[in-house]
Amino acid sequence: MRRTSRYFLLAALCAAAAVAQAQTWPTRSIRFILAQPPGTGPDIISRLMSDRFAKTWGQAVVIDNRAGGNNVIGSQAAARAPADGYNFFFATTAATVINLHTMKALPYDPVKDFVPVALIAKSPFVLVVNSDVPAKNLAELIAYAKSQPGKLSFASDNARGLAGMLGEMLNVSAGINVVHVPYNGTVPMLQDTVVGRTQYTFSSTPGIGPFVKSGRLRAIGVSSAERVPGFEEIPTIRETFPGFEYVGWYMIYAPTGVAGDIIQRVNRDVGQVMKDPEVAEKIASFGSVVEKGPGTPRELNEFLRLEGERWGRAVKAAKIEPE
Repeated sequence: MRRTSRYFLLAALCAAAAVAQAQTWPTRSIRFILAQPPGTGPDIISRLMSDRFAKTWGQAVVIDNRAGGNNVIGSQAAARAPADGYNFFFATTAATVINLHTMKALPYDPVKDFVPVALIAKSPFVLVVNSDVPAKNLAELIAYAKSQPGKLSFASDNARGLAGMLGEMLNVSAGINVVHVPYNGTVPMLQDTVVGRTQYTFSSTPGIGPFVKSGRLRAIGVSSAERVPGFEEIPTIRETFPGFEYVGWYMIYAPTGVAGDIIQRVNRDVGQVMKDPEVAEKIASFGSVVEKGPGTPRELNEFLRLEGERWGRAVKAAKIEPE
């Protein structure tokens, strides 16, 4: 047999094997790797989705929390996971976009190591202040900060995360000098803001809901372009500072090399799950905005390109030096 004929035969066999794999997938449990700890916004949303996927796929969907290191630990674990269709990365803006601009060297490449599979929802961040802070709105908070330059502080879940970026951008936009206090995770960030060790922070709505309802934190602004459905009483920061439009999002990625048919299957199933009114309503109740669909490969790649440019500009404007 000629070498060319052998090559085409091998290619045909590989293609047939990939199709057969996709048709029988899944035959065992699927793992979603997260770079955040339990109880955070991504964790809450991923567990809601995993319950639905388990019913759709007839297999258990395991949430594997690998928190720490500015999302690096979980992202690296996802990048090194076998590309067998049983390992996916439930990722956020920080892990796959912001880290590219705020860190000099990453042990993973968000562009080369992952393939975007489906966009779940966008998650505006909420500016919340400690209940003892004498500010009922953004204008009052800015006036309060200007009256005490360098004496107030805002918390973030890590030094280079989205919450910290938003706090720095507010410093730039408002011309205020509020000290950035980074924590190792969302839980201690919120706890210290609740007790008043820091005066305010930015957080996704799933994490702050109980604190706002109990009156221990006061919500005074959202980071999205429009007011969030269900939270219409909270004004956008953009209403005060035009151009202030930064949101997080949840996206499912696969390690590069996963069969295209499996990626298409997951994308399709995500779309079906998101059409479930109960799921959409639950996600919306957390303050996240459900997308109209999971996106095509071209749409997802274009979305990621634009997000990379947006956050790259934000990093420069906030004068954040990569570390």
